[in-house]
Amino acid sequence: MTAKVFAYRESIDVANAVGKYIVAQQDLALKNDNTFKIAISGGSLGKVLKQALISNEELGKNIKWGKWEVYFSDERIVPLDHEDSNYGLFNEMVLKNLPSTAAKPNVHTIDPSLITGKDGHVEGADINKDKEIASKYQKSLPKKFDVILLGCGPDGHTCSLFPHHELLKERAELVSYINDSPKPPPRRITITFPVLENAHSIAFVAEGSGKAPILKQIFNDPNSDLPSKLVSDINTGVEVNWFVDAAAVDGVDGVETLNSKY
Repeated sequence: MTAKVFAYRESIDVANAVGKYIVAQQDLALKNDNTFKIAISGGSLGKVLKQALISNEELGKNIKWGKWEVYFSDERIVPLDHEDSNYGLFNEMVLKNLPSTAAKPNVHTIDPSLITGKDGHVEGADINKDKEIASKYQKSLPKKFDVILLGCGPDGHTCSLFPHHELLKERAELVSYINDSPKPPPRRITITFPVLENAHSIAFVAEGSGKAPILKQIFNDPNSDLPSKLVSDINTGVEVNWFVDAAAVDGVDGVETLNSKY
């Protein structure tokens, strides 16, 4: 299945399109199940989700928060209130801004009682505890995600799957630990390709001119083996979408700014 690209001129239009996409996927999932199972990553996605689902009250009123099961596509092995925590970002951007009367989503975090070391550094950390964190998180995963929301790093990484890393070939573990991330902090956990390949829908969000060089590689180079490219090209029937602004796809072949569908 070929990935679809939805490009918009302004950042707010990207956020609103992502919000409409999430509502549509939520409603589709709830037709067949009691919960909406979504995995999110960190970075700029926290800001996008706040704009789309909190600041945009028209969209926000369609979110059935009490039906949400929220997971993280990757997480840094740091306390939940640490500045590098993906949960911490989601908490600051979304959870803390939910109306007091709103039902709360069920959020699945890593077990903070198993965290060792400091600030996600390798020194002083217990690797066996890190493995236990990954194993325990794997056991919490649903059989299938309705949506996985991803970012794309300037090096083409997504989740905590980095270019040429051995975890790109991991098939046995659904959640793996990593202690040599080239982007700090080095200690993390991440979902692997079997989880991505089994999802119903995946959406990348990428904005800004700083993303243009890597998106050119992803979309213009058929031989690229960047992690984001490998995810974008998954052919197991997963619906893959990209939500981008015009600056991010400047120079990318065949992508026009549009406002269709979302």
